[in-house]
Amino acid sequence: MIWFIVLMLMIVAWFSYRYAWWRENIDYKYPRILMYHMVREHISGKKFNSLRVPSDMLDKQIKYLSENGWHSFTMTEAIINRDKLPKKSVVITFDDGYRDNLINALPILKKYDFKATIYLVNDRHDRDWSGYRKSKNEGAGLKDEPKLSDDEVGELIKSGLIEIGAHTVTHANLSTLGNNESHKEICKSKELIEKEFNIICDSFAYPFGLYKNSDVLDVKNCGYTNAVTTKTGIADLKNCNLFEIPRITISGKDNFLSFKLKIKTGKRGYRK
Repeated sequence: MIWFIVLMLMIVAWFSYRYAWWRENIDYKYPRILMYHMVREHISGKKFNSLRVPSDMLDKQIKYLSENGWHSFTMTEAIINRDKLPKKSVVITFDDGYRDNLINALPILKKYDFKATIYLVNDRHDRDWSGYRKSKNEGAGLKDEPKLSDDEVGELIKSGLIEIGAHTVTHANLSTLGNNESHKEICKSKELIEKEFNIICDSFAYPFGLYKNSDVLDVKNCGYTNAVTTKTGIADLKNCNLFEIPRITISGKDNFLSFKLKIKTGKRGYRK
């Protein structure tokens, strides 16, 4: 009997640590900015399945937001309207520019009339940035993931639901580059997007969430109005640095309970 009680206490402790169900909800007046990458099935035995959210899970997540009164904005719309955003505002973001954002994600967004911001790497084809952050990840497969063609980016723009933001020219690890190289990666990315698609590119995302203080200044000076990081948290757009905005990471390894907890508190468990 004692062993049973001990076992149950251990299970409760593990569950509480992993899901932090006791954490107080953060006021819904603060928008939830969600970070995704790919929308596709996991690849058995491969790294980066945390970046792969299956289509049925994304559908379930967006349906939940829609049915529970969440209002969808692009990143730039949220910035422009930050003083008058309604409660339960959400910004969906996708990093890198994977083709499945068009094939798998857009139909779901259309289904629920939700918007998204896609941060596009300009030189994204035949480029493997798997190891740019950690050399041990070199060749881990991101090069093989189909990326959006320029024509497909045009389709996304024409949908009226998608904002295109910049994500550097080569998905550079800005923290490892000199200031001049970083400046080129940041500014040229905006220039190329605006020239190719005849749009204004206001939004930026730091690859890997790694950057220097000088990079933040470059983003501002290059003409962007906002930039997102990979720092985990719920943003207060009225008071935070608009060039270091936190996001909520939506992992392909999250179950639906994890997603709901992240919407409520910004984190799944005690630490993340």
